[in-house]
Amino acid sequence: MNSVTLSRTIDVPPTVVRESMNELEQFMRASGFDEVHVDGETVRVANEVGIATIELTLEFVDRPDADLAYEQREGIFKEMRTAYTVTPVANGSELVATTEFALDVAIVGDVLDSTVIKRQRRKELTAQFDWLEEETGLDEVED
Repeated sequence: MNSVTLSRTIDVPPTVVRESMNELEQFMRASGFDEVHVDGETVRVANEVGIATIELTLEFVDRPDADLAYEQREGIFKEMRTAYTVTPVANGSELVATTEFALDVAIVGDVLDSTVIKRQRRKELTAQFDWLEEETGLDEVED
């Protein structure tokens, strides 16, 4: 199983970060996916990665160790899951996102490899973290 983990400290309390993450459609769109459709607990995303288009159907799941988590139900991966945790730190919150995935070689083949997927996923998670910082920092800007 391959893994990508990113972390960032955000200068607001964990409750504020969690509230923004719960704006599911905006949070998922912030990743930079070309298409995002949220329908209850299901999310369909599509993204151009290199010469391929990746389409995934994701389902939000309850995980006791995560503030937000989802798993692939349909898509190019043999398995794929992402979990976000928010913990208090001295100057705000530490946000950690981990995506674990196993490639389905029969589907992916030579077009995509784990290095390309990891690079793309880091880009997506970074964009979500940037959005969270902007979203949670609005109160400070509006003073």
